[in-house]
Amino acid sequence: MTAIAPARLAVDRRALTVLERVFTVALPHEGCALLLGPDASCSQIGQVWPCLNSWPEAAERTRRFALDPREQLVAQRWARERGLVVLGSAHSHPLSRPEPSALDLELCFAPALMLIGAPAQQPGGWAFAFWWVDDSMAGLPPEPRRLPWRMVDILH
Repeated sequence: MTAIAPARLAVDRRALTVLERVFTVALPHEGCALLLGPDASCSQIGQVWPCLNSWPEAAERTRRFALDPREQLVAQRWARERGLVVLGSAHSHPLSRPEPSALDLELCFAPALMLIGAPAQQPGGWAFAFWWVDDSMAGLPPEPRRLPWRMVDILH
């Protein structure tokens, strides 16, 4: 992945629908997925790879998530065969706002693209926030920056 944050994201409408379903099905636990796009610029998210939350302690999955490294390798291979790149990860915060937690930042390998979803005010809806986590300040914790985004229809 490139170390330069995108100025703005274009996110496929169907990818957002998949994310909503992944997060809803995972409730009351955190749901998680990988974000896929056509190149490493991180400016366009066209597909989502749903993942299982493999956090070792099931009771903690309402506020923690982990992606299985083997699942990530399979997703990378699948994406590469289709001319796509894994751009970053997505996870839900069923009990809090769609902002990176201290643990999210601690476990993140910056620079990284991160999407966080949280239940919205309307029933069944989700609020999404995209974050770029930068490590440009050597020796300091990664700093998240919220990214503007728009929903689009990307032809697959």
